[in-house]
Amino acid sequence: MEIWNHMSITFPNLSTELEDVAEKISQSSVKIRHGNIGIGSGVVWKSDGLIITNAHVAVSEKLTVELCDGREFQAVRTKIDPTKDLAALKIDADCANVNLNPATISDRKNLRVGEIVLAVGNPLGDTNAVTTGIISQIHQNSVISDIQLYPGNSGGAMTDSSGNIIGINTMIAYGLAVAISSQTVERFLTTVNDNDKPRKLGVTLKPLIIGTSKQPTLGLLVLSVNRHSYAEASGIQIGDILIGVSGRLFRQLDDLTNYLQVGNHSELQIIRGGKQINLNLDFDNYKTTSEV
Repeated sequence: MEIWNHMSITFPNLSTELEDVAEKISQSSVKIRHGNIGIGSGVVWKSDGLIITNAHVAVSEKLTVELCDGREFQAVRTKIDPTKDLAALKIDADCANVNLNPATISDRKNLRVGEIVLAVGNPLGDTNAVTTGIISQIHQNSVISDIQLYPGNSGGAMTDSSGNIIGINTMIAYGLAVAISSQTVERFLTTVNDNDKPRKLGVTLKPLIIGTSKQPTLGLLVLSVNRHSYAEASGIQIGDILIGVSGRLFRQLDDLTNYLQVGNHSELQIIRGGKQINLNLDFDNYKTTSEV
């Protein structure tokens, strides 16, 4: 009886705290549209107008960002990395009365399995819908939880119980939500010199899980192929699923980028029409104008 009395006091407090946290993170959440179609979510990362979302959400260089209060602004895509499924947008924060509410970023090292987490996004067209869950796994570049995500949650925030951003929601794998860690986002945002830019295939990718629950494999679905890119030259097609490079299968979202930095000749492992094929990639012989 004493235990139940204790719980009856605790749960109302927890409910109130979660309501406050949901309100906090909703202020930093945005809806991202291409044309008149609601296509995903994003997070106000900095007060200067920097918005973070998924690469597969930022399908155009120009998009519309709707703030939590319904105001809309045109946004320009300033940076994208399809292999990490991350994109940066910029809106004009110098406009009068914008008053953006940037998110508070958490240090992923402070997280523990079993912690309560929240997700805010725009599933099925709803604005700032909130759902909760617990962390089940923590990886170097991602956080896995049992939060229920739906189409439209992509690019939205996963937060800790204090409302601090721990990741950007990117996909669902066997009922579990996968978020790109906030530290990976910060690395993505770090400016590099032109000579240090990593090689890019020139594609837009969407991560997914293929295979069975006992032997899952990370795949990268090709949504678009840039003209005059390494991808076009190697024969990659829309609808292909990249699963590895030179015999090394993908285990994390940035494996493709890392694998492409080794050597000038690679072999891409691809699923096409249900069958695995290999495509040759030669950085020495191909000329490309692609920056993506």
